[in-house]
Amino acid sequence: MVKGIKDFEFQNDCVDFLIQKTVERDSKKVITVKAPTGAGKTIILIKYIDEYLNNTDNNTAFVWLCPGKGDLEEQSKEQMERITPQRDTRNLLYSLLTGFTPGSITFINWELVTKRGNNALKDGERQNLFDRIADAHKEGTNFVVIIDEEHTNNTSKANDIINAFAAKNIIRVSATANKVSHQEYYEIPEDEVINAGLITRAIYVNEGVDEDKQIVNDYDYLLDLADEKRKEIAENYKLVGANIRPLVLIQFPAGQSETIKAVEEKLESLGYTYDNGMVNIWMSDDKMVADDLTALDGTPAFLLMKQAISTGWDCPRAKILVKLREGGSEEFQIQTIGRIRRMPERKHYGINVLDFCYLYTLDTKYKEGVLSSLDKAYQLRRLFLKDEVKGFSLTKELRNLDYDGLGERETLLKVHEYFKITYSLTGNKENNKVNLAGAGYNFDEEIDSHILRGIFRTTEELTKQDAQRQIVMKTQVNTHTHGIYLLHAIDEIKKVTGMQSQKVKAILERMFRKGKNNKYKFLALDTNAFYAFIINNTQKLKMDFKHVTSQMNVQQSFVLEPKTDTFTIPEQEMYKFSEVKKEQEFRLYAYWKYTTAFCTDRTRSLPERLFERYCENNREVKWFYKNGDAGQQYLSIVYTDALQKQWLFYPDYIVQKENGETWLIETKGGEASGHSKNIDMQMGNKFLAFKRYAEQYGLKWGFVRDEDEQLYINNTEFAESMADEHWVAIEEKF
Repeated sequence: MVKGIKDFEFQNDCVDFLIQKTVERDSKKVITVKAPTGAGKTIILIKYIDEYLNNTDNNTAFVWLCPGKGDLEEQSKEQMERITPQRDTRNLLYSLLTGFTPGSITFINWELVTKRGNNALKDGERQNLFDRIADAHKEGTNFVVIIDEEHTNNTSKANDIINAFAAKNIIRVSATANKVSHQEYYEIPEDEVINAGLITRAIYVNEGVDEDKQIVNDYDYLLDLADEKRKEIAENYKLVGANIRPLVLIQFPAGQSETIKAVEEKLESLGYTYDNGMVNIWMSDDKMVADDLTALDGTPAFLLMKQAISTGWDCPRAKILVKLREGGSEEFQIQTIGRIRRMPERKHYGINVLDFCYLYTLDTKYKEGVLSSLDKAYQLRRLFLKDEVKGFSLTKELRNLDYDGLGERETLLKVHEYFKITYSLTGNKENNKVNLAGAGYNFDEEIDSHILRGIFRTTEELTKQDAQRQIVMKTQVNTHTHGIYLLHAIDEIKKVTGMQSQKVKAILERMFRKGKNNKYKFLALDTNAFYAFIINNTQKLKMDFKHVTSQMNVQQSFVLEPKTDTFTIPEQEMYKFSEVKKEQEFRLYAYWKYTTAFCTDRTRSLPERLFERYCENNREVKWFYKNGDAGQQYLSIVYTDALQKQWLFYPDYIVQKENGETWLIETKGGEASGHSKNIDMQMGNKFLAFKRYAEQYGLKWGFVRDEDEQLYINNTEFAESMADEHWVAIEEKF
């Protein structure tokens, strides 16, 4: 093993596993290591590379891909040079000049090769990258690609670069990885890293938060708690003779200027400012970071940051994380905890306040964050279009941006009528409140938050949403602070309606807020009560507005002509596939080498799988093609909702028959035990648009659904229930 650094058994076990799997000929290509933050994944990888090069034929070049945030590739490269100075470490530009030689380790910042608009790797250099890879292959050099925190760069461009190396093995190391069948998998238990003293013994969430106390201002309340804890930790470091200044991280999900300003003013009232060096900021558009920020005795006591530096940045003195909300209900990304879990001197002190880390947040949900497609149960493979399908084209529709749906008054009438009928609302506001409350609407005049409080030994415990450790916090409405929450709530509703935020807000105010005009008013809430009503009921309002838009619109009265363009089937496509025991090729699919591995329960819905097999075994079918779900390169059709807002939908399949007919098929969830499996509330509006489009362009079409694993088709009159006579066995029409 590498000399000069402390050995930990769990690290050596992981190195042994990597050596074994990259030497074995029958091991799987991708090797995933789930390593908790603080486990020393950089040390593990350095030890592995050194051991591998010492004990194999040495005809391997290593490529180490790192996240762009935090200059992690330079940190990793410098650490390897310090620990194994005999190794040939280099950056990408050096390898572009000299080639990828056996025994070399090239550290690459992901953003250098994937970020749009980044000129660090110009077109000529990009081509040179592929040339250099090809040269290495000609020389017989093998590649092992190491992907550090790969989920942060899960893009097609990133996949193209990974695929170009045609690596013998790809080693992924991440704190948020899942075990899947097509990869080798190794997990370092978090308990072993804790027992080694490398990370805190526990995470204390919302210590001191009092459920009996009404919060007046979220930011003030949490920052006061964090500052008191920071001072307590600092005093205890002095008691054990450690020259360490604890750092508080303040995280803003979106980094909205109003939120940042409010926090800066609060910190200034506590005596912490940029001018006295106690406050630093690290945002994508604003960065003021002291030279000694990561030093154990660094000057800054507070760092304002966004989610962007949740990976690829280390500051072991960071002990407290304050995650502020910029909306009413947000999710906490578990991997952010890693920034405060490291022990600054790589040991426990035997004092809880120093051996714990602290999280203050009013978030209600915790999740492990964005996972890579490689973490899921499928892989990607590039397929190429058959010659007989090339040249096929259809007219695709695009939104006509000159038309913006119903006006504000017409929209208000639609929404008002829906609420009136659905909840039996009248001119009696007291009765209306009773009816809405009975239907689940919350009329608390405070902002409710169901938050976690307690001590958690591992990050996994945080994701379990333990109801016994939840408390309800009530925040007094503050129209200044909660103005941001209100905008967030309105934006959530806007997403399902396509309406402008101001129009959504105006409609809500006309129906529920106290005002002079009572014509459309169901409630007359004062300002604070109105804010609380909208924020506390965001999800319910969102669903009601979604129901409004899903009402059947008369598509034939379409008052605009959609924009049009020509659609052709892409000549190549990346397809998801998963391993199957018996792989068989589909003869009639539009792309070469499309097999049953692409048509599994991991990559296709049940009606899609049934339909593809039906096409493959149908003598009347010449070829069939699965259209994409979104994107300008795919076939799209414009439909309008009940508010006459334009949306695009993408028919699932294009089928060419031997008799020259072109069919377009949209698959939807069918029925099981008499219950609908369809989750698309806009199915009726899409049906009408599909019918109009097919008639206009002389195409055959149909909606296809499943029941008892049999397919049924409808292309006449829309009906939700499959018991309706318009749903017939697919063999009768197609």
